[in-house]
Amino acid sequence: MNEKIQDLLSNVEQLISLPAAYVRLNELVDDPTSSADDIAHVITQDVALTARLLRVANSPLYGLSTQIDTVSRAVTVLGTQQVRSLALATSACKSFEGIPNELMSMENFWEHSILCALCARTLALECLKHQREAVFVAGLLHDIGQLVLYRALPDLSRQTLEACLDSPDELESQEAEREIIGFDHAEIGSELARSWSLPASLQACIAYHHDPAQATQNRVETAIVHIANSIAALVELNTHELDNAPRIHDIAWELTGLDEDIIAPTIASVQTQIGDARALLMGS
Repeated sequence: MNEKIQDLLSNVEQLISLPAAYVRLNELVDDPTSSADDIAHVITQDVALTARLLRVANSPLYGLSTQIDTVSRAVTVLGTQQVRSLALATSACKSFEGIPNELMSMENFWEHSILCALCARTLALECLKHQREAVFVAGLLHDIGQLVLYRALPDLSRQTLEACLDSPDELESQEAEREIIGFDHAEIGSELARSWSLPASLQACIAYHHDPAQATQNRVETAIVHIANSIAALVELNTHELDNAPRIHDIAWELTGLDEDIIAPTIASVQTQIGDARALLMGS
């Protein structure tokens, strides 16, 4: 790993951490000897995590026909992988409240992140049979590296933002970061996910969400997040014109089997969900 990235992560990890219950849950899901009861027991030890998990599971976002009133029921109905994804989604926003920065409105950051998560989940319904909630979380966390850079390297990060604004060729953020800082937010975000032992699919989606052609594993999931990132930008700008969003690479359409016809219905779907999702994940 780049020594500078390692140093930055060491500093940031002193400020933020995932709940102990999630860390233990993550370990248990990857342990073939653990049971559903073991996983439910760990979650119920954290009252706040339990409340958030049940709130999301019973929300309109899921539209389940049965009420989920206990963590054990959530594990049974949703499965351990999906419960892990939901637990991470409900923990992430809270965890990153600990690293405010001077360069970006946290409200705007999480608005884009939640929109990307919803777009990714909507797209996944069209081209993935499994791991749909994992893709939702990947969309939610795809830009966490930006928070690390803005907090740890504010002056260099400001230079990258100014370079993007001043560029006649519409320089993209990750390109400016590599030129000025030496690495980009996708690299540091994926390294943070790796240091937290988050699932490999999540690490890949964060690492390559700007360039899905570089992904060697979880390629469809990465392509979904790549497309979702651009559609989220369109939602924010209230337009369907792709020229106003980050370019979607052809390989992403090829990997997912989707095409531009999916953009309009995805935007329409996400616009109906954003209020509920914002309230669930941000508590407002």
